[in-house]
Amino acid sequence: MQSKITKVLQHMAHTHEQMARILDAERHVAVRMSQIVHDLPDADPGFDGISGMIESSTQVNKNIIAYLNALADLEEAMAEGVGRVIKELNGQEEE
Repeated sequence: MQSKITKVLQHMAHTHEQMARILDAERHVAVRMSQIVHDLPDADPGFDGISGMIESSTQVNKNIIAYLNALADLEEAMAEGVGRVIKELNGQEEE
């Protein structure tokens, strides 16, 4: 039984590592997009006027929110997985 738990933990760790890599890539995109928005001049630069700038800013904000939500989902998935393993280990100790 211990080897099964070890294998499950190894698979969970690998899955979490892959999820973290995806989130890191998303983070780089969100950071770069926010840098681009920050570098835009305060005056109307001629990029479809104010409405175009507002639309671009909205898209950046949506990407940042999506990244933070994905990060929260990762944390929740990791907590659930570790919780299940701890329950299993506690059940073995009682036997």
